[in-house]
Amino acid sequence: GALPISVVPDRSCWDSKWQQRYIHVFSAQQAGLAAMHSGATSGDIDLACRNVLSAAGLGDLFVHSTGHGVGLAIHEEPRLARDRSDILEADAVLTVEPGVYEEGWGGIRLEDTVVVTPEGYERLTQIDKQQPIFLD
Repeated sequence: GALPISVVPDRSCWDSKWQQRYIHVFSAQQAGLAAMHSGATSGDIDLACRNVLSAAGLGDLFVHSTGHGVGLAIHEEPRLARDRSDILEADAVLTVEPGVYEEGWGGIRLEDTVVVTPEGYERLTQIDKQQPIFLD
């Protein structure tokens, strides 16, 4: 699977637009994770992420689903998407990966893999995403 980090080619492109969008995507992911627990629906998680990005004026740049199940194949059911109502079960392994993308600008996606628990989730990926990794 993808690494759950945001990589920026060099600090020279890390302007206020990148910074603000990064903060909004990070906040969206945190909202999705906060909504995660057994009994929640797949659409609940997507909506929690989507609401944060929409409130920031970025809803039209979030063009994919929020996540998916992980098993023998990397992309499995359930899909965390706005048109889905699958009930999440304890011990399901899922990704939560909101992002925004703008043609001619680029994109930001933050991903974590989690195990659903009755009270919430257990994060399997342990990389701090509060700041991106710079390659320069």
